[in-house]
Amino acid sequence: MNSPGKSVFCFVFLIVTYSSQATLNLNLESIAHSLIHQGNGQESENFREESLRHKRAVATSSPEPEEYDIDIEISFENVSLLEPFKAYLKNLSFPMQVIDGNVSTDILSMKVTTVCRPHGNETFCSCESGYKWLPEVCLSNLTCQSSHSSAPEDCSCLKEMPTKGPYCQQVILKDITLRMSVKLKMDFQDDLKNSSSALYRSYKTDLERAFQKGYSILPGFKSVVITGFRPGSIIVKYNVQTTTPTPTQMTEANDRIKSLINSTYRLDPPSFEATLDNETKFSIVPEIIYEGDRVTLKCENEVQSTNVTWRHFERAIDIQNSSEYSIYNYLSHQVSVSILTIHNISLIDAGEYVCTLTYDIFDYEGRKKINVISTEIEATEDLKVMCDNNPVSLSCCTGKDFNLSNIEWNQEGLISIPGISATDSRCSKHTIKADGTQCLSGSAGTEVFYICNFHSGYGANSSRKIKVTFTSVANLTVTPDLIAISEGQNFSIKCISDVSSYDSVFWNTSAGTKINPKFYATKRYPDRAESVLTVETATREWNGVYHCIFRYKNSYSIATKDVTVYPLPLKHHILLDPLEADIPCKDICRLQCCINEAGDYKVTFQIDGLSFPTVKEAQENRVCYEYHLMANTTSWCSKTVQASCIFINSVNKSVQSAPVILRLVPEENITCQDPIIGNGKSGKMIQKLCQFSNIPNKSGHQMGGTITYICEGSKWKVRSNDCISAPINHLLDSTKALVMSPEQEEKLSIYLQDLSSSTGKVQNEIKSSPGNLMAIITILELLSTVPTQVNTDMMTHVLSTVNIILGKPLLSTWQVLHQQQANESSRLLDSVERFSRVLHEGVSDVPFIIHPNVQMRGLLTTADQVTDYDQHFLFPDSKLWGQVIIDKHQIESLEPNSSIITLAYPTLKAILPQNVQDKNFVNGLVMTTTVSRGVTKQFKISMKFKKNDLSLVAPQCVFWNYHLSNYTGGWDNSGCFVEQVKEDSVFCSCNHLTSFSILMSPDSPDPNTLLKVLLDIISYIGLGFSILSLAACLVVEAFVWKSVTKNRTSYMRHVCIVNIAASLLIADSWFIVSSAIHDQRYLFSQTACVAATFFIHFFYLSVFFWMLALGLMLFYRLVFILHDTSKSIQKAIAFSLGYGCPLVISIITVGVTQPKDVYMRKNACWLNWDDTKALLAFVIPALIIVVINVSITFVVITKILRPSIGDKPSIQEKNSLFQITKSIGVLTPLLGLTWGFGLATVFQGSNAVFHIVFTLLNAFQGLFILLFGCLWDKKVQEALLHKFSLSRWSSQHTKSTSLASSTPVFSMSSPISRRFNNLFGKTGTYNVSTPETTSSSVENSSSAYSLLN
Repeated sequence: MNSPGKSVFCFVFLIVTYSSQATLNLNLESIAHSLIHQGNGQESENFREESLRHKRAVATSSPEPEEYDIDIEISFENVSLLEPFKAYLKNLSFPMQVIDGNVSTDILSMKVTTVCRPHGNETFCSCESGYKWLPEVCLSNLTCQSSHSSAPEDCSCLKEMPTKGPYCQQVILKDITLRMSVKLKMDFQDDLKNSSSALYRSYKTDLERAFQKGYSILPGFKSVVITGFRPGSIIVKYNVQTTTPTPTQMTEANDRIKSLINSTYRLDPPSFEATLDNETKFSIVPEIIYEGDRVTLKCENEVQSTNVTWRHFERAIDIQNSSEYSIYNYLSHQVSVSILTIHNISLIDAGEYVCTLTYDIFDYEGRKKINVISTEIEATEDLKVMCDNNPVSLSCCTGKDFNLSNIEWNQEGLISIPGISATDSRCSKHTIKADGTQCLSGSAGTEVFYICNFHSGYGANSSRKIKVTFTSVANLTVTPDLIAISEGQNFSIKCISDVSSYDSVFWNTSAGTKINPKFYATKRYPDRAESVLTVETATREWNGVYHCIFRYKNSYSIATKDVTVYPLPLKHHILLDPLEADIPCKDICRLQCCINEAGDYKVTFQIDGLSFPTVKEAQENRVCYEYHLMANTTSWCSKTVQASCIFINSVNKSVQSAPVILRLVPEENITCQDPIIGNGKSGKMIQKLCQFSNIPNKSGHQMGGTITYICEGSKWKVRSNDCISAPINHLLDSTKALVMSPEQEEKLSIYLQDLSSSTGKVQNEIKSSPGNLMAIITILELLSTVPTQVNTDMMTHVLSTVNIILGKPLLSTWQVLHQQQANESSRLLDSVERFSRVLHEGVSDVPFIIHPNVQMRGLLTTADQVTDYDQHFLFPDSKLWGQVIIDKHQIESLEPNSSIITLAYPTLKAILPQNVQDKNFVNGLVMTTTVSRGVTKQFKISMKFKKNDLSLVAPQCVFWNYHLSNYTGGWDNSGCFVEQVKEDSVFCSCNHLTSFSILMSPDSPDPNTLLKVLLDIISYIGLGFSILSLAACLVVEAFVWKSVTKNRTSYMRHVCIVNIAASLLIADSWFIVSSAIHDQRYLFSQTACVAATFFIHFFYLSVFFWMLALGLMLFYRLVFILHDTSKSIQKAIAFSLGYGCPLVISIITVGVTQPKDVYMRKNACWLNWDDTKALLAFVIPALIIVVINVSITFVVITKILRPSIGDKPSIQEKNSLFQITKSIGVLTPLLGLTWGFGLATVFQGSNAVFHIVFTLLNAFQGLFILLFGCLWDKKVQEALLHKFSLSRWSSQHTKSTSLASSTPVFSMSSPISRRFNNLFGKTGTYNVSTPETTSSSVENSSSAYSLLN
């Protein structure tokens, strides 16, 4: 490479070319000379082509150009030529095209990769930035000390150019994120914590601008982002996105930043810190770590430094070499390796470990979190095992993530009884079986120790011993010898012990499941003991092996018995279609009986003593057996027969279905025909199973229940729908099977969970079909008979279901059930009580379960600590609360570990049935308190109830007695007493436990008092008179209408009177309807009660608004005497005011309050006052109208009585005053005096006088309108006399008298007329001599007269 005797240097540069030919034909020498000459005018001493490498191989047949990397070595005697040459290459523009004949080559880039410089008597060859020697080159050549690196192991420099191997290769740098920080020697301000503050944005903008310029010199620099500021002077945290820089490059960039940052920021130069992420390879052995293992943590990094430290992050300790830890750091092939070994690791050593390699200003971090698994083993308690050849499992259980395959079982003892090991989720089980030949005879017990040993393979180990005492078996005899039955039959097994001593007796299945004690009974005799297992209705689940177990102290005697149960449908599982049918005599009827499971059965239909074969057909999820009855070939026409299907199984046992009623009738009697429902005549009702009806079912299960159709005209219509949705019906069938199965309690939790889930999904179906609600209650009732103990999860599912079915949306469905005389609410309450009695959680506290419609609280008693039982319940939606208190002295009388449970229901008060004749209402929560263990003596309990309706009085403390009303239940006050009554609450005490509440009466006189009877008599008699009077008023108005409506003002007055009478008549009629509804318990006729309330409100408001129209008409005719409005406009205004305004107010009131169920009172069909003050929608308009009409009356009186100038009162004026007084007497009752007293009766505790006056005025209001609004009008009197006079002379005489008496008063020449003119600005000298003026004045005066009379 170097000529002898010359001191030269050389360098290698790389040319990347792109050739258009398959082979490269390039004059490299000419290119090199040309480049050197152009750059510095120097000549090359030595030039060689070291290698020609394909960068991308291309098939020779391909016309596409290829790319080449060419390494060229150039030698110079003058070292100073290197930098100008590199600068020259840097300034070249690429690509450069070289054309040699037909060959075109593009030079894509030229870069210096390797430089060799003389160094004394040696030559040092180093790599340029971005290039490095390959590891194999470093290993096969001598390295030199690099002046640019602090690491002596750096291989960036070699002594002499390598004789073999390539030159420096390009370093492919990957993007990294530098997490950096620097300190500003300034005081920290809180605004720097807020990224949206102006100070924060100012700092961020200025610093990021400086950082961007400073770090832009880094190779591969992309971005810099400030992530925040923290105290400590001011610590600026920022991230730099770049490729891996060298320390020199980083120092240069930081120096640039110091010069770029404004001096006001006072940067601290030595404070630059940088941490690199994801540069360290971190490994842990073993992967799964157990307590006691030897653990190795290994950090590897391609940075050549051994300055590595270890730290436990959570414990905040630096790890050093010790007896517990050992650290070993070394370099391997230019890779830094640090190994931390933890000897005998413990649980406190778990956590995150951090290894940090420091190189210059860089910190390379690696983090790993390790979990340490405890080797604590929980083993089965010591056992006593009978040598009866029955398997017994020993178990060693561990924590999560434990490798159970590393557990081995061994035994120590006098006898050897091996076992079989197996594992499940967290336990290693060792199953042993000992028979009589393996146990020592006559021995009271032989002890054998079974040991479970655990070894991890990395040093951890643990073991536990289980002592098993093997005892010989007592003699048990089981009868009968063979039990083989079919489903639906009964059987019993008698287990006889030859000794009478035993501590307990129980029965198990072969799987170890205990059978519910309700299936067996045990008796003791002097010389023996017997336990009899009795099953009344066997199902296939009873097929198997059963163990009778007698326990005496710690010894067990076991006898077994096999039971074989052959399949046969149960009678209630056979589904019939139709259930009944009318068959035309010449028609064919399809009969089918179905079961939900396929089986090998012989099935026939038996009709009128004859048997007929069936055809088997699979239908969706059921199997059906069909027979087509041909009525035209039988002698049964006009006859009723019964048909049933008979199933016979493989052992010749049979079951017969319920009968189907078939009525063969003449064809002309059929009016309704449907291929699914059937045939029938008008009025005929047919019941069908829902799954055979046309109700859609998208579930994979069958629907349940029945649906009833009625023939109306020629079509079938649904009369009642008691269908059960498919999910609920499936659960109902499963529950019925569960209560007959031997394994009940194990499945109970799943059933309760399914019930809760299914109920939530079919809430809409429950609302539309009472059958769903009855099915859910039946399921709860059946499941409540199963458990001997209930846990929290089970009780949570129970109350979740109860919460849904007691919700307000389902109250209407409950009403339907009550109308059917069903006692479902009592059954529900009893079922929940049964669940609460067996709720027991060992030593844990009773949980609080809170739902909108039910809450549960409780207490678990202990022997060492007894406190008062004080539980509070609050239902914000219902605005109800309650409290239950039991004195600790009462609790001390209970057995230890007894649970006291209280449940509270806010809506049950409206669901539990009440006697229709009873006038008392449940006026608070229903609260149930139970004790898990029986209470043998009187048990005092105190309760406080918030009143739901403050208007009710006479509270009674009651409990729900399940034995009343033929065991359907009812409220009973035996043993319960009222202790204290407050304005909003009642305090009760009882001497027993069950479900409690309070009953209260409406806020009215006591039903037995004379005052109440008197008010009822006045109300009914008065309303009768009122309705008759209003009807008479309308009849009179109809008779005299033409006679009294000859002018416009008189016409409008009578229109008002007629509408007032009609509105009040309708309102009184609805008042009677509402009273009848209330007497029959309006809860069960809620829709009718809402309608009654709406119409009473509307028509009573109409009365007031028509009175307002009458008052405004009076004011208009007396004040605006010269203004004239047409009759049609006056009628439109009057009707809009009289009916439009009341209708708007009534609709808004019901629309706002009824959806929240607060439209009506709880004890009457009238607007609510306690909850929403809806009554104000009537009171406020009525009072406003009263005030307006009274004001109008005073204005009219004032204007009539104000004298004209120079006039004096006369006899005619006195007569006019008398007429005005008469008018006021009419207007006053009409303008609301009655309802003024009525408003006073709204408030609780109002005086009885208000009730009496209101009852009198309200009852006789119609009579007042007849007398003062109709008959007292002289024109009406005249018209009536005219209609019913005996001679024409009498009629004419009456008319003349009427004119004579009216004209002087209201003629324009009279003093009264002049005073009317003075009201509108006319003086006493006004000229009224013209006929036109006189006529007009007479009309207006006559109009005023008509209004006042």
